[in-house]
Amino acid sequence: MQERKFPRSRAFLGAKILFNDHRSAFDGIVKEMSEGGAMIRTESAMSVPENFTLQLSDGRQFECDVRWRRINAIGVEFRTT
Repeated sequence: MQERKFPRSRAFLGAKILFNDHRSAFDGIVKEMSEGGAMIRTESAMSVPENFTLQLSDGRQFECDVRWRRINAIGVEFRTT
């Protein structure tokens, strides 16, 4: 059994996956979120780059690294500075 660094909670937030110096974007929905990462549903999961900016509908932004992919979802870790 794998332990998580941070407890996750359910969410339902609109999101934009921004890349290519924020000139390109995919739409998504954050379904689960924790202090350290998120699970994002998107129709374009296989096309999302390994690193991107996640912009939430509430105005927050996170720099992200993809940790896993499914056909219509990705799991990301928030980059710390």
